[in-house]
Amino acid sequence: MKKLIKGKTENKKKTEKTVYKNRHLGLKVGMIVTAAVLFALLGAWYYISMNYTVNTVYVEGNAHYSDEEIAERIMKGRLGHNSIYLKVKYRNQEIENIPFVSAIEVEIVTPDTVRIRVYEKSFAGYVSYLGRYMYFDRDGTIVESSEMKTAGVPEVTGLKFDHVVMYEKLPVENESIFARILDITQSLGKYELKADRLFFDREYKVTLYFQDVRVQIGDSSSIDEKFSRLKSILPELEGKSGVLQMENITTDSRIIPFQEDKNK
Repeated sequence: MKKLIKGKTENKKKTEKTVYKNRHLGLKVGMIVTAAVLFALLGAWYYISMNYTVNTVYVEGNAHYSDEEIAERIMKGRLGHNSIYLKVKYRNQEIENIPFVSAIEVEIVTPDTVRIRVYEKSFAGYVSYLGRYMYFDRDGTIVESSEMKTAGVPEVTGLKFDHVVMYEKLPVENESIFARILDITQSLGKYELKADRLFFDREYKVTLYFQDVRVQIGDSSSIDEKFSRLKSILPELEGKSGVLQMENITTDSRIIPFQEDKNK
């Protein structure tokens, strides 16, 4: 009986010793693997840091901000100049902290060169209110407030409202005016015209301002014909001040009256 117990004890010790050796070996293997992985990660990080540091930046699609301003706004922080980090960070991500910008994409051209594509918010126009410029979209909803003017977005005057609330429609009497504004701004873009201001009178007839030239468009009739003719006429009026009367022109109109200001 004592021999049997002694044998069991010896077998148990051998088993425990084997388990201990296996655990010790497994621990060593785990440490080696972990060290190898860490070494590989450090090597990869060193390679990426040395070879994917941005030296050249191309910016596309920006109108409100300069190339330098866009680069400065997104390439900040410890990893802000790493091209891989920028590509991952700005993949399918909406932008909330840069006014006038809805989205940004970063493309790696070469390891040290990136192309930044800027997608700016679409505006139909803006109104001035309490010293700020309130930008609205095609539906008349205020989507941005700024102390800066955006190139290519006309100011809209003549509309009557007593308050402005962000992300709500501009409270005007006739909301159909926003469809007209959008129609006008799209036509301006189609014919590569840049009006400084749109003015609506009490009957919602519109006058466009191009520096010192006021163009009376009137209602929406024959608007395509009006803008087509306007594109060829404006260069002839450069440096002049006065009113171009286009309210009643049609495809058959031969003469478009221009009344020059007498005090100019």
